[in-house]
Amino acid sequence: MNVEDYILMHGDAEPDYLSAINRKTHQKILNPRMLSGHLQGRVLAMFSKMIRPDVILEIGTFTGYSALCLAEGLSEKGKLHTIECDDELEDFIRKNFKESPYNEQIELHIGDAKNIIYDLHDTFDLIFIDADKREYQTYYDAVFPKLRPGGFMLIDNTLWNDKVLDEDGRRDKQTAAILAFNENIARDTRIEKLILPLRDGLTLIRKK
Repeated sequence: MNVEDYILMHGDAEPDYLSAINRKTHQKILNPRMLSGHLQGRVLAMFSKMIRPDVILEIGTFTGYSALCLAEGLSEKGKLHTIECDDELEDFIRKNFKESPYNEQIELHIGDAKNIIYDLHDTFDLIFIDADKREYQTYYDAVFPKLRPGGFMLIDNTLWNDKVLDEDGRRDKQTAAILAFNENIARDTRIEKLILPLRDGLTLIRKK
């Protein structure tokens, strides 16, 4: 037994609809590791329930697992916008949402997040970014004005399989982008920030 197994044994189980998405993603979708999974999913759900957001933005839907975890904390009339660039996943995602309790509170956008973000006119209480690592700074700059003061942002993969500690990793474009992004976040005085060593690294940000 490893530490993660122990943690999962002593925490809440996945809801059945999330367990089904987890299973189907591993059976039918390439790169299933991109799915948030049980542990990170419970962390996302807990943060969302603590914040109790009215409006959430997610960049990077994949198969819908993380969106549904975040939706658990929505206020009664809350809304979650989630953006996915891969249109081949659309039917799979919509089916997963329909089989959950949160379908009516989720709006799926298919396309380039950089364009869709500018068409969204909501002010967000919680933003989760888990998409193309090379675009993290672009996404951050685009959504920051739309995050309310006191609002929270969660950014996934900021330790990038520990490549941020590997000098050779700087030659990889995605690793280089994560390194540059982390440095910029560290210098940003408009926010409070903390990187948690959860899975591949999860950065927590609070806008002052």
